[in-house]
Amino acid sequence: MDEARARELLAATALDGPAGTAAAELLALGENAVFALPGTNTYTGAGTGHGLVVKVGRDAARHPELLERAEREVAVATWLAEAGVPAVRAAEPKPRLVEGHPVTVWHRLPAAERPATPADLAVLLRRVHALPPPAFPLPRRELLGGVERWLQLAGEAIDPADAAYLRARRDGFAEAAAALTPHLPVGPIHGDALPRNVYIGPEGPVLVDLETFSADFREHDLVVMALSRDRYGLPAEQYDAFVGAYGWDVREWDGCAVLRGARETASCAWVAQHAPANPKARDEFRRRVASLRDEDAEVRWYPF
Repeated sequence: MDEARARELLAATALDGPAGTAAAELLALGENAVFALPGTNTYTGAGTGHGLVVKVGRDAARHPELLERAEREVAVATWLAEAGVPAVRAAEPKPRLVEGHPVTVWHRLPAAERPATPADLAVLLRRVHALPPPAFPLPRRELLGGVERWLQLAGEAIDPADAAYLRARRDGFAEAAAALTPHLPVGPIHGDALPRNVYIGPEGPVLVDLETFSADFREHDLVVMALSRDRYGLPAEQYDAFVGAYGWDVREWDGCAVLRGARETASCAWVAQHAPANPKARDEFRRRVASLRDEDAEVRWYPF
């Protein structure tokens, strides 16, 4: 789904009229197209004064799991609000289905006070990890579940041998992960625990991007930052601040390398979906695959 198609779907929601839709700001284009609508939210009567954020998902007819994921994300937002965890709030109680695409509507947050840090993330993770499971079911964290879809979206833009390599790697790490014994109690996790998914508002850190919430090893949320330190250039002192704020270093766990390898595999395949339209994505994909093939853990990866 490109930006033009996403804007057509946004217009079909009729949330803010043609003028509002035309002026919508594209915030992100990945698994979802995320738009900020200008002006005060008059549609739902919320009166927040910050407008709406609309997430337009991919075609649920081709990927039925995406509608279920959107429904769960809204339910998670309601649950976190009831539990008092600072998180983005849904502006509508369930997703819309617009021409087969799940569309969710959110209250836009006020302007950020500053960038989020790994320590800010750790504080929120401690709160999430202390929660009992919600009344509705959360899935396991299928970290590798999107690999096939992303590789199919990449199509002929990537070398078939690289796609086959990633499929084999996915299968191997899925088997190894199934045999792990966690150090921490199993329970609710964010699932994509990065500082980019934390927003620093006037009242402090707020958790955003809730669609990967799961019930699984808490270690999943901690391995993300260990990988950021090793692959993406996170300074050691920032990682140490994260560990200090959370209270435990996942690298002490003997299963860390398995979850790290699984996440590297998923992250590599995720970039592949952008390869058909973006030469930079193709270059980054090749860099990542080559480093995995060479078993070179020191090759720097770049966020995309």
